[in-house]
Amino acid sequence: MYLWRKSTTPRWFDAHEGTLRAKANAKLAIIEQPGRRNLQVEVCCKSRTQARSFVRQFGGRIEKLSRDWLQRFSREQNSKPIKIGKRLVISNVGGTLVSRLRTRTKKSGRQGPSHIVIPTGAAFGTGDHATTAMSLRLLEEVSRKLKPGWSLVDLGTGSGILALAAKRFGAQRVVAIDNDAQAIATARENARRNRIDHVYFRIGDVRSWRSAHKIDIVTANLFSELLIEILPELKRSLKHNGWMILSGVLRTQERELRRALRSQKIDIVDVRRRGKWVAMLAKKTRRKDL
Repeated sequence: MYLWRKSTTPRWFDAHEGTLRAKANAKLAIIEQPGRRNLQVEVCCKSRTQARSFVRQFGGRIEKLSRDWLQRFSREQNSKPIKIGKRLVISNVGGTLVSRLRTRTKKSGRQGPSHIVIPTGAAFGTGDHATTAMSLRLLEEVSRKLKPGWSLVDLGTGSGILALAAKRFGAQRVVAIDNDAQAIATARENARRNRIDHVYFRIGDVRSWRSAHKIDIVTANLFSELLIEILPELKRSLKHNGWMILSGVLRTQERELRRALRSQKIDIVDVRRRGKWVAMLAKKTRRKDL
């Protein structure tokens, strides 16, 4: 395995993001560090040839990864658990931390939050990235108001974290789609690790996704051009008063996504911003022209 890496300005990344995401095929990581203006952009590559193609097109450098790079990286990246409302705690370390949290809850005699463990790995989404964290909090808030048995489709599922959280929040039917086979394999393993059943993980292109049933919530953590392209299908798939949670959008792209939502007559209910990232909560309401 090889790692392509480049330190760059936000302006450079904004100009090249679409091309990078298309070429990286869901293996793109964007790292922001407090107090530093530049971003670090990384892509995990299966071969030196693939890594060199990034250097030729975008510059940067290549690093060869050791065989145990994933285990070493996971140990280095252990972080504090993330609380999502009062119903969920997410951690990227397992065993003792989760056991300690459960023991603390048991001793207090109170019904505590559910827990999900998502180890740091090759698939995007451990809960600490801004887009994932904002989406999780929006999902937690929206799902409080839904009747039991609600449904969700997660497009660009990555590690499966939003799909798994939906099950913890009470969803009955959950479908999770990603075009990366490695991401789907990782998501399935995360479901097994957390003993979460009845999530239907599928490999597929979100552009060709069609839902056979009307659903309550669609979550889509994708780059803005793709979100705008598939908006008509998202709208068609939702029940009346169904919800969209859209993220992966840069602040510089917010206006364009707003225009697209308005053109589809989809109401924007809430907008969250964190750093340079934006997440939107939108709703398909009952209208005569829908």
